[in-house]
Amino acid sequence: MSALEVNNVYFDIIGLLGKGKSGCSFLVEKPDDGKYYVLKQIHHEPCDYYSFGNKIEAEYNDYNRLVNAQIRVPKMLDIDFERESILKEYIEGETIFDLIKKDVSVEKYLPQVRKMAKQAKNNGINIDYFPTNFVVQDDLLYYVDYECNNYMEEWNFENWGIKYWSKTPEFLEHLKKTEKE
Repeated sequence: MSALEVNNVYFDIIGLLGKGKSGCSFLVEKPDDGKYYVLKQIHHEPCDYYSFGNKIEAEYNDYNRLVNAQIRVPKMLDIDFERESILKEYIEGETIFDLIKKDVSVEKYLPQVRKMAKQAKNNGINIDYFPTNFVVQDDLLYYVDYECNNYMEEWNFENWGIKYWSKTPEFLEHLKKTEKE
């Protein structure tokens, strides 16, 4: 596979950015404009710990919930409900996960993620605070996943997410798993 499509517009695949519970995100380029984008292609692989309804509709609805909550996310540029693909603005930068892995302190980004957490809670949602979902560009933190769920105290940043924002046992366990893949 060398190209992906969103609403009859083709994009050349540059590389895989990541694979999540609901889809794969690719760095893509539109041949006629030379710009980079992220194209998320929904997949239907089973997930033991998470149940889904209609994934593409959930992504669309979650994006709107995040925008309404004023959480900094990449713009959704297009969505193809039939092909189950989403075209997003590309936020160039390193993930919080990569910074932690390289022993770079992410402490200066904690106020930004805590502000996002407060905005999320005030809007009745939780976001996925895992550090692979956050990219830093020009010292601004972006939540690059569109997943959100109804708010539950146990899944907020302070009770769950923060465990992964430093080299805690939880972080190191996940790092071991990803290095085996």
